[in-house]
Amino acid sequence: MNMHSPIDLPMSGDGLPDHTALALADQDDLPALMNTAAALRDQGHGAVISYSRKVFIPLTKLCRDSCHYCTFAHPPRKDEAAFLTPDQVLAIARAGADSSCQEALFTLGDKPELRYRAARDELERLGYDSTVSYLVAMAALVQKETGLLPHLNPGVLSAAETSQARTISVSQGLMLESASERLCARGGPHFGSPDKTPQVRLATIRDAGAAGVPFTSGILIGIGETRRERIEALLALRALHRRYGHVQEIIIQNFRAKPGTRMADHPEPSFEDHLWTIAVARILFGATMNIQAPPNLSAGALTQLIAAGINDWGGVSPITPDHVNPERPWPHLDLLEEQTGAVGKFLVPRLAVYPSYVQASAKWIDPKMQAAVRRAAGSDGFARVDPWMPGSGADLPATRVVKGPPQPRISQILERAFAGGELSEDEVVTLFGARGRVFDEVCAAADALRKQISGNGISYVVTRNINYTNICGYHCKFCAFSKGKTHENLRGKPYKLDLDEIVRRCGEAWERGAVEVCLQGGIHPEYTGDTYLSICHAIHEAFPRLHIHAFSPLEISQGAATLGISVDRFLRQLKDAGLSSLPGTAAEILDDEVRAIICPDKLNTAEWIAVVETAHRAGLPTTSTIMFGHVDTPRHWARHLLRLRALQLRTGGITEFVPLPFVPMESPIYMRGNSRMGPTFREAVLMHAVARLVFHSLIPNIQTSWVKMGPQGATACLGAGANDLGGTLMNESITRAAGAVHGQEMPPEAMEALICAMGRQPMQRTTLYQPTALDRREQSFNAPALVQIA
Repeated sequence: MNMHSPIDLPMSGDGLPDHTALALADQDDLPALMNTAAALRDQGHGAVISYSRKVFIPLTKLCRDSCHYCTFAHPPRKDEAAFLTPDQVLAIARAGADSSCQEALFTLGDKPELRYRAARDELERLGYDSTVSYLVAMAALVQKETGLLPHLNPGVLSAAETSQARTISVSQGLMLESASERLCARGGPHFGSPDKTPQVRLATIRDAGAAGVPFTSGILIGIGETRRERIEALLALRALHRRYGHVQEIIIQNFRAKPGTRMADHPEPSFEDHLWTIAVARILFGATMNIQAPPNLSAGALTQLIAAGINDWGGVSPITPDHVNPERPWPHLDLLEEQTGAVGKFLVPRLAVYPSYVQASAKWIDPKMQAAVRRAAGSDGFARVDPWMPGSGADLPATRVVKGPPQPRISQILERAFAGGELSEDEVVTLFGARGRVFDEVCAAADALRKQISGNGISYVVTRNINYTNICGYHCKFCAFSKGKTHENLRGKPYKLDLDEIVRRCGEAWERGAVEVCLQGGIHPEYTGDTYLSICHAIHEAFPRLHIHAFSPLEISQGAATLGISVDRFLRQLKDAGLSSLPGTAAEILDDEVRAIICPDKLNTAEWIAVVETAHRAGLPTTSTIMFGHVDTPRHWARHLLRLRALQLRTGGITEFVPLPFVPMESPIYMRGNSRMGPTFREAVLMHAVARLVFHSLIPNIQTSWVKMGPQGATACLGAGANDLGGTLMNESITRAAGAVHGQEMPPEAMEALICAMGRQPMQRTTLYQPTALDRREQSFNAPALVQIA
């Protein structure tokens, strides 16, 4: 292979084989290396450059090692404590939490009690037998009191210590620094440092892999190693990662000479040498690995580090210095964002554990830490940066202007979507990752398409929700509405409305101008298909002009099964009894990987689609929904949207798409720590925008839920592709049971005031998106108060 030819360098995620990798030591075409590395990075990480907002907690600066370049560690000093006290630890952590940090980085020397009596005595006074046991206790204290996620850098650990530390941390780290035994010999930088022996350090990294610990490692360049030795160190780390999959990031750190150390006069590596090593690391580890370079050690040259293939800046603290390099202050986050944006990238905060490990937290995070990780993360595994939750009533996140050039790939996707082209799963996932300026572009494109398809109007329907029972034999883990033997601790009491009360509520809705009643309930063990038929008969007989929009696909399936007839026959019987359309609910996420977690006994994806398709064939239109923001990811969302699109292409029977952000507050799966806090506000708005772009005019109506988004949030969605504000509701039980605070009714007066405040035209509609009759519209205004119901 001609190592000076860029076309011979790898463009895959697997990196070079070992024997070829070693030949890179002789590759001196830096532009070719950097171009390949940057292309690989873009393939794996797109336009995102991440960082962790953290606080440094230097638990102890005593260390049994004597590295010749280190100013962090020092011998015991008179009148200076060997360890931070618990109060000191908490003070630092609380200051970090108050500054919106999410990571607590514990950094400390290697087992100082093995060298210094002062360390042993102080540990004894504190009540601990080792530095590691004290570290674990302090990490637990910080997590409990502040919610920060601990990342531990305690040096070399035994397998038992690694497992112990895993119970209270989300990640651990140990720099390999070098795999060269030569550097440990007399005269070398690691002479007199037993914990710097390469095989000892590799054993710790291996044990972390065996224990399933997301792990940070890397190399320190410029301390006397050769380029070949750097590659050998990287290959040793790669071999462990290939075996265990646990190395979450590789740090390429450049040596900085420090006054007062034995290596104060040792030459530092050139900036070009640093770039060379970053590029080689990216090529060796491939597209998906996280490659990091500390920004404070290369001040003024940050854009070049990105060009060399990094995708992460590491931990940056707004309140504590880099205790290992205190003479090198962190760049201000505004500067970091500006420099990142200057090369077309977006700065995105992450947690102490990287997104791919967050999304597989059941495997990589100790059970005691999983709830904290889920609640700190967004759907893509990056950090959740605002406190907004669906249904909470919290203020919307502040709008920030993020600079940066357009993203060509996003522009291409938007152009094709706007023209009605079908997007791939990967392209839809890419749209869901939009941030900053690109987020604005996606929302603007969706809204322009909305205007082209639907004009300047915003529609709504005067309707009443009737949830006829909350008794249910199913066990959906997200549901706070249903009551059964396993749900007695949740809001409200079990109830079942009789037929007279259902009809009474329909009559009251009709008198208040309703054109529709929406009926859904729990799957009551005593209900049969005849129950649903009798409901339709009674309503239709009493109010023949009232549109009956009723029964989820699960209710339809259950009703047909109890009668021993096909779904098609049952649907036709319901239609004859007065049923006019079906709500496309109980869809949750149309991906069986998610359904197996949140609703394992419900219809699977194919069964749900089959019921809806059968309804369309029987002449019964349906809506469609997605309930998102719990254990799902953008890839699941993409699959859901594309499956609905394919269904609509076959039948044309879907009238609208309704994103339903997961409301977590009283949900069992959230209360047990097994889900996220619902989607972030960015994700919730994007669901409306991306749906508009995916469906184009196939599903012409995108509805926003004012109950879940709140009036302000709904307004944002109506500016991002949605054209419908949903129903006035009159009663709302399901979302309220989950903890939402928004009202049970938004009457037409309030609906139209919100719409007009946007400069848009209110349009009262029917279920099937036709203008309402004049008498119905007139009767809907200034309606009398509802009769109070139990």
